[in-house]
Amino acid sequence: MDSNTDFRRSSLASTAFFQELGAELVFTQDASGRYLSFYWQKAEQYNLTAEQIVDRPLSETLQPIAPEPYLDILQRALETLVPQRFSYPFCHAGQYFLFDLTLTPAIDSNGKAAKVLVMGRLLSDKPTDRPPDSPEFMLYRALPSPSDAHQQMMLSASRIPGRSLPPYSEIDRKTISQIAQNLHKTLDLETIWQQTVNSLGQVLNASRCIICSYTKDSENLESSPFLASENQQNYSAAAAELQHSIASDRSPPLSPAQIENLQSKTFKVVAEYRQEPYSSMLGLELRAAEQQGWIQTLATLKPVAVDYASPLADPFHRHSVLVAATSHEDQPNALICLHRCGSSPKWSPVELEFARELVAQVGSAIAHATLYQELEQARAEAVALSQLKSQFLANTSHELRTPLNGILGFLKLLVDGMADDPEEAHQFIEEAYRSAVHLFNVINDILDVAKIEAGKMELDLAPVQLGELLQQVENFTRVQVEQKRLQFQIQKPAVEDEIIVYGNYQRLLQVILNLTGNAIKFTGEGGIRISAEVIKKKVTVDNQQFPGMVKIRVADTGIGVSLDKQDKLFESFFQVDGDRTRQYGGTGLGLAISQKLVEAMGGTVNFYSMGEGLGSTVTFTVPLYQEPLLKN
Repeated sequence: MDSNTDFRRSSLASTAFFQELGAELVFTQDASGRYLSFYWQKAEQYNLTAEQIVDRPLSETLQPIAPEPYLDILQRALETLVPQRFSYPFCHAGQYFLFDLTLTPAIDSNGKAAKVLVMGRLLSDKPTDRPPDSPEFMLYRALPSPSDAHQQMMLSASRIPGRSLPPYSEIDRKTISQIAQNLHKTLDLETIWQQTVNSLGQVLNASRCIICSYTKDSENLESSPFLASENQQNYSAAAAELQHSIASDRSPPLSPAQIENLQSKTFKVVAEYRQEPYSSMLGLELRAAEQQGWIQTLATLKPVAVDYASPLADPFHRHSVLVAATSHEDQPNALICLHRCGSSPKWSPVELEFARELVAQVGSAIAHATLYQELEQARAEAVALSQLKSQFLANTSHELRTPLNGILGFLKLLVDGMADDPEEAHQFIEEAYRSAVHLFNVINDILDVAKIEAGKMELDLAPVQLGELLQQVENFTRVQVEQKRLQFQIQKPAVEDEIIVYGNYQRLLQVILNLTGNAIKFTGEGGIRISAEVIKKKVTVDNQQFPGMVKIRVADTGIGVSLDKQDKLFESFFQVDGDRTRQYGGTGLGLAISQKLVEAMGGTVNFYSMGEGLGSTVTFTVPLYQEPLLKN
């Protein structure tokens, strides 16, 4: 299977992921313009589906009107590794669409690109008589580089709306363009972060430049103890002052809840540029409410320059700070802070304007890199899941065929009269019966997984006597233990009366038999020990209070599990070692089923092993129905 096929299949499975991005239109294409994935919020409105678009020739699907200029732009992006922003008309089934698009090359590990990631929005669905290469359609560019003559020919500079900027002394648009080009040449997020702080720090002669990652779900962490600043004193006064600053900037006012939410967020410094001898801030977690100007720039998405009243009291010797929030589609995605320390001058209006111009490019680069990395992660996870499911199906097929072949084989011997005497005929029947029971158990496991995954597993919970449960386990496993000549112990707590737990009898028995069966299966010598421990600590499960929990422990001296694989033991369709599982038999579903059943009854499951060859211990808890009387 080639990489394009993998990419298409995984992208088609990522509709929910695309929806979470918030972008109206997202698709990927190869060098020929063939769609590899497609998502559009308005697709249903125009009777479009991904199946109509993906993996079809461009001429048979949603296609650019006059494809040649569009494909020229696509090829240019792949060759120059520079993103392109433009508007372009498309058509499909007699419908017309004018899209505002940003086309970004997906650069591989060899520094080349064979695919593009395109994000955009619908500008109009009304037909026009203007040709697709007219300047009205080519309003935007990702990187206005004067050196790219061919692109300049496609852009009518006189028709591009814009505002006049003050002349920069040593900072001009060529500098912004060059920095932006470097940022858009990669889709590696860490590289973009570091290039941003290095470029800004050097061009603006900052003492220090840091960038902090930002997401909607940024954690509300505790701040570093030595980072408290003077603006931490009174949040109410700070909120009033913030509202005044936002109003003076002609931005929409924030509600108290929005201000409180921004104040509580904490961001991590992910990249840094600094001059000696100023100390590093890399890796620190900074709370927005404790950093001057942060809340205002997050609220307005405009750069803010702030002067520190007491720079000597600041642990990082800042006397003037320029902070800017980068954004994409009006949502912040990073914070850039430039610091002036010591005797360096304060930030000038010209430098503030330079930051305003550049943060838009940085925000776009971060958004595309983030999207590409998340798509790659989704693709890798989809491929890994597909491989795990294939391995699971192969093992399950083996487990189903083995007992079925046994049943058919022994019954065929009986039908053909191959038994020498009634005793041998009885043995054939017993073997067929054992194979049928094994087949029944395998099918039950598969059905249990299906029920659990579908959320249709219903349990009736009631008081259960632990002693009776453990006695049943011993009765069921005695023959297996004796056949392998293993030691087997059951240790109960020293109590005067019966220990009663709260759960489902059949499912608790299934869990303990699963765990004990695994212990016997993977233990060649030594033994298995089952023990129970009463934990007296009141707990609430499903709005019902219990006096404590009972922890049941199944320990063995078997083959163990390596430390790096233990965290995945309970994942669906995951087997620590497929070959080893095949050697010992079993589908590898027991632990996953056991965990889900225990959690449904209000308990937890844990696995412990010091490594391969060092045995394993599995523990699970179940609510204690009534507190037993312990022996003195």
